[in-house]
Amino acid sequence: MSELTETQNIDQTDQLSSFRKLFLYPQGKIYFCGNSLGLQPKSARGFIEKEMKKWAEMAVEGHFASPEPWVEIHKRAKPVLQKLLGANELEVSPMNSLTNDLHFMLWSFYRPKGKRNKILIERGAFPSDAYAVDAHAQYHGLDPDEVIIEIAPGQKNELLDDQRIVEKIYELGDELAMVMFPGVQYYTGQFFDLREISAAAHRVGAYACFDLAHAIGNVPLNLHDWGVDAAVWCTYKYLNSGPGAVAGMFVHDKYAHDESITRPAGWWGHNEARRFKMERKFDMMPGVDGWHQSNMNILSMAAHLASLEIFNSVDLEKLFQKSRQLTGYLEELINGLQGVRIITPSDPEKRGCQLSLSFENHGREAFEKLMGHGVVCDWREPNVIRLAPVPLYNTFEEVKQCYEIIANVLNER
Repeated sequence: MSELTETQNIDQTDQLSSFRKLFLYPQGKIYFCGNSLGLQPKSARGFIEKEMKKWAEMAVEGHFASPEPWVEIHKRAKPVLQKLLGANELEVSPMNSLTNDLHFMLWSFYRPKGKRNKILIERGAFPSDAYAVDAHAQYHGLDPDEVIIEIAPGQKNELLDDQRIVEKIYELGDELAMVMFPGVQYYTGQFFDLREISAAAHRVGAYACFDLAHAIGNVPLNLHDWGVDAAVWCTYKYLNSGPGAVAGMFVHDKYAHDESITRPAGWWGHNEARRFKMERKFDMMPGVDGWHQSNMNILSMAAHLASLEIFNSVDLEKLFQKSRQLTGYLEELINGLQGVRIITPSDPEKRGCQLSLSFENHGREAFEKLMGHGVVCDWREPNVIRLAPVPLYNTFEEVKQCYEIIANVLNER
């Protein structure tokens, strides 16, 4: 019997190694693409089939009469979402889709008045974010080119210094209505300082709102204590809840009963004790539940709950520690290669488990070869390959194997 490699020994002593067995892993692949779509929990099928059985046997009565009624299924997700986001029960809930929630957040918190009409975003924002802020500027009769302020990285690299963001907020001052940033920037993998950005926005009288699509389940978050006003996220990346899965929203509890913050007034956002009285006047639920639109997609929620059950059983501190170790190991190996440059921050506190590799040339060719050798990753124009060694299911041995394949691909060129 051959001796174990150093990385195999590390994997054997890894306290979180058992979690890999909870996922369906693509056979013969090194899956480093959890930043786009997380793997399927083995338990998801059972969670879905349980609701399918309820539908078959109870039909409409499943909404109310079952031990776990569908009308309350979103409440079952709240405790784990609170843990992942650093929030309380009033502040978080699964709902809608990411882009829907993004528009609802802007509809409620982008409130231009007079010269206070600017939105600060990062240059190169994910298209959904960029399209949404443009649409809301136009909705208010404003020119996006005038009121959408994009802050770009400096000349040295692709990263945005947090202090530069804060300085830009102060520069805009009483013209700034909202800061709308990602938690983790999708292209570079940079984790922004949400606390400092929120504090600066509040000092000039603006709202601080965030898109956490690449942050939730990937980096430590403490939204309540950081004073974040509102945030949205998807659940199909690091939360492993399935393609196109239900999204979610956070609204700070200081707005829980604030009727000056307009809600998008959906039936499910109405006072749940009186919801089925079918009243004409909207009586908002307190907290983020006031942003609910309609009853939940039960089958999507079932898959979401399957993944959240896993997160509820893991020590998040140990999870993020393993993330730093896995990503740090990959960084150490990649830094020894010629022709490729890591654009993700080198500071482990400023990133999650993603490394973005910028290729000097032939990057697309390198990506296709990596995929051909079984490394599942993704390509972002003009020259970046993103790799995400996810601590719930990836291993140190896979990191080493991925590096060896990249090195061979570069040597072939």
